Amino acid sequence: MKPCRQCKEDFEPQYNTTQPTCSPACAIKYIKAKKDAKTASEKKKTAKLDRSYLRKRKESLKTQSDWTKEAQAEFNRFIRARDYQQPCISCGTRNNVQYHAGHYLSTGANPELRFIEDNCHKQCSSCNNHLSGNLIRYRPHLIEKVGFHRVQWLEGPHPPALLTIEDIKGIKKKYRHRANLLLKEIEETQ
Repeated sequence: MKPCRQCKEDFEPQYNTTQPTCSPACAIKYIKAKKDAKTASEKKKTAKLDRSYLRKRKESLKTQSDWTKEAQAEFNRFIRARDYQQPCISCGTRNNVQYHAGHYLSTGANPELRFIEDNCHKQCSSCNNHLSGNLIRYRPHLIEKVGFHRVQWLEGPHPPALLTIEDIKGIKKKYRHRANLLLKEIEETQ
């Protein structure tokens, strides 16, 4: 006597001692359940491979512009974390408003300064959006913060930044890591 693998009832094998089930009906159910379990396992593996493939495929389709936008988002996140305790660089507000990472010299006119930390500081949304950066008040505060020589360097001529996609990926990774460290410190102090 041995237990049926499907219905768990004890039975005496009729054909041979390796017979797994007590009847043809149980055999059909047992084979179907085994097949379904195998299919479910295969589906999980396939789904995981599909997600991995899609992720890689999406990344391969990204343009340099797409990577730059992602790197810029991480850079801006770092700037807001770095300047967390500071007021808006232009108007000095400390109100509970939305803050941006405002560039002194715009990225449209000066793309080579896009990822230069001295060129970007915490700025309230009002100054950044509605006052086009509020540059008249930005410059004196920037000189106080980084010094006259560094502001002069920013305002001087610069060679174009010839960044490859790999360079931009590295920038994104660097600023994501630095922002995460700063945000972790901020959370710990609160």
